[in-house]
Amino acid sequence: MKLEVSLFKFDYKSDYLPYYKKYHLKIENEITLLDLLNSINEKENFSYESCDSFLVKVNNIFTSCEVNLMELVNKVGNEITIEPISTKRCMNDLIINEDDFYSKLSLLEKFISKTDIKRYEDYKIYYYASNTLNFEKDYIGDAILLLANDLINENSKNKEEILNIIKTCEFGIQYHTSLENRVFNIDKNIEKIILNLKNLLSMDKEENKQNFKINKKNSISIQEASSEIIENSFNEFNISYYSNSNCILNYLNKLEAKIIHIENSSIDLAKNSFHINKEFTFKLASTVLLEAFDKGADFIVVDNLNDFYIFDFNRKELNKIARREVNIPVLHINELKNLAAGNFDEAKKSLNNHSINPKLI
Repeated sequence: MKLEVSLFKFDYKSDYLPYYKKYHLKIENEITLLDLLNSINEKENFSYESCDSFLVKVNNIFTSCEVNLMELVNKVGNEITIEPISTKRCMNDLIINEDDFYSKLSLLEKFISKTDIKRYEDYKIYYYASNTLNFEKDYIGDAILLLANDLINENSKNKEEILNIIKTCEFGIQYHTSLENRVFNIDKNIEKIILNLKNLLSMDKEENKQNFKINKKNSISIQEASSEIIENSFNEFNISYYSNSNCILNYLNKLEAKIIHIENSSIDLAKNSFHINKEFTFKLASTVLLEAFDKGADFIVVDNLNDFYIFDFNRKELNKIARREVNIPVLHINELKNLAAGNFDEAKKSLNNHSINPKLI
């Protein structure tokens, strides 16, 4: 197996900006990601910790170095980029300053022992993997939420006080975003634990009970496409897609359009806390639209009606957060399928009700 590895390089003492060093490697005896790092280090020294528990980011997925290399490559491909778990806090190559992580322990210092600190350290990957940190650097952190759950289970008399801490903190549990697409082989119980805490605090509201149309009373009716026949080519269009369905990606590729990949294509929009934290959802959503717009997409496709409402029916709020007008049209996949199949009359029924009509007909 051959790999092309781009390794993050930076020394805070001497470098103004980070850079990436490329290595073309033939994998022979390397079994784990740590083996790969050790092999690179033999060729050229760099800073990292040579232990299985050391955490890194590979193609924007967080993992420990004990992960099986073949399993990882099957997930991310043969071209891999290895970065520290926080590029913002990098000290030297893959080594970071973790003061922010440990500072959060002060929130629960009244309840914790040395054993609890060790357990908190075991949750470190969930702290740095949270996309929320990219938007709110003072977020309480998912590691604290997991530790809070452990402390409550071990001593229920502290339950209300601990719950109050994670609720009233300025950037508390209401800023949680899903870790499922960000941690390699994540334990599914992690999200269930955090969801349970949100339910205990009555801070979670099902997506289908939310109102994402804060400036409009009317809903939009988008007829499900009856066919995936493609009568019209989109070879003159650049299209971005928000979500990660392989089925829809395969369909988009058949349109002969140029697919503009966006890094934020599968970020969680924190929809279940929209009723108490609208601005945060808008901040996340504006990032998606900005990236697609700046990369030259003519429109962005979604496959969920609520995602459509967030992106298209809240333009004023999104533009305010972005501090510029981002008038990129948004199409639901069924609208696009109707257009591609030549069902123009059906498509017009909903397109005319968009905040920004893509004017494709």
